Amino acid sequence: MDRLERFYKIDQLLKERKVVSFALFREKLGMSRASVKRDLEYMRERFNAPIEYDRSLNGYRFGKPRSGPRYELPGLWFNAVEVQALLTTLQLLTNLQPALLDGQVTPVVDRLRSILGTGDHSWEEVVKRMRIFLPERREGKTAHFSVIAAALLKRSRLWIRHYNRKQDRETEREISPQRLVHYRDNWYLDAYCHLREDLRSFAVDAIREAVLRDARTKEVSASELDEYLGSGYGIFAGRKVEWATLKFTPEAARWVSAQNWHPEQRARVEKDGSYVLELPYAEDRELVMEILKFGADAEVLGPPALRERVGKALEQAAKRYR
Repeated sequence: MDRLERFYKIDQLLKERKVVSFALFREKLGMSRASVKRDLEYMRERFNAPIEYDRSLNGYRFGKPRSGPRYELPGLWFNAVEVQALLTTLQLLTNLQPALLDGQVTPVVDRLRSILGTGDHSWEEVVKRMRIFLPERREGKTAHFSVIAAALLKRSRLWIRHYNRKQDRETEREISPQRLVHYRDNWYLDAYCHLREDLRSFAVDAIREAVLRDARTKEVSASELDEYLGSGYGIFAGRKVEWATLKFTPEAARWVSAQNWHPEQRARVEKDGSYVLELPYAEDRELVMEILKFGADAEVLGPPALRERVGKALEQAAKRYR
């Protein structure tokens, strides 16, 4: 751990245990005797920490506040996951159209900025030096999102006019909204479709019209939603799950091996350095697009139908360059 983390660890030990022996400090910090002494002395001198040695208890403890500045450690900043969550949320909120939440966003944005600035740097400096790019975002109509969210929370049915990009046509249907999912910078609505009498996931930006119905939703349990919509790779799922086996070149393996494609994935590294990934999928359109991103660095070993589909897509792409 770095020095600032050690100071926080010392502070935590003293607050939790009241009295901490020198041996325990060494054990918890993983440091030499001299290093522990240096850290304790640094905290006393630089942060005015009221750390005292109690001979009767044979350990260190916090004593009465010392004269001078109030004891306070500098801000311990965030790790990569935390700062990504904060910056992404801040970016999402600041990019909302003004009418979406009727001015309720401003206090939340201000609070996020203050949290980002809890360390030694202002939030302006953090935002200036760290960026979150969301390149796959598709714009939808604000009014539709508001209606969908209202139906979802009120547990009311919705009538929607939905555009199917794959078939290039619109359909009208009544649905029972179950949950909204933000996936790869786009919103999707998981719902029970009364036309198909089954669960479906709709891209919110593909909903051309949405009207609240005066009827209660058909409720679907969370476990059933997860089984149907979380069983395979990506956002497009279903009950019929197959397993894909993908093989990546040693070069591509350097990236793919660090990625988590699915919670139930299985992987192994071959002797030549290539990477074999096995994962479940129910609807192959998103998986095919992901495989095609790797071009010649990826090969579908199975099942045959998926291998054939990817192979044909690559052939058609190659024809365009001849």
